[in-house]
Amino acid sequence: MSTPLESLTVTMPAEMAAVIKRAVEDGDYASTSEVVREAVQDWKLRRQIALDDLSALKADIDEGLADLAAGRVKAFDADRIIARGRALLAARSS
Repeated sequence: MSTPLESLTVTMPAEMAAVIKRAVEDGDYASTSEVVREAVQDWKLRRQIALDDLSALKADIDEGLADLAAGRVKAFDADRIIARGRALLAARSS
């Protein structure tokens, strides 16, 4: 069963329209609609990835806040963190 199609009017800068038309003229796509459909699919995928990343970040923040509330934290020690980073980097370099 095919998906019903809907016609939309899209306004864009001439440069963008020229790129789309060139892709069709070069034979990369059968129509300008096909170019736009692929662009929207790519946008949907990038947007979902960004939303998933944001959700993961929020979960990490919630976990950190829970650790803080439960007292499972250490005092911030920049020198210790830098030393640990240098040691890890040295281990990878050798």
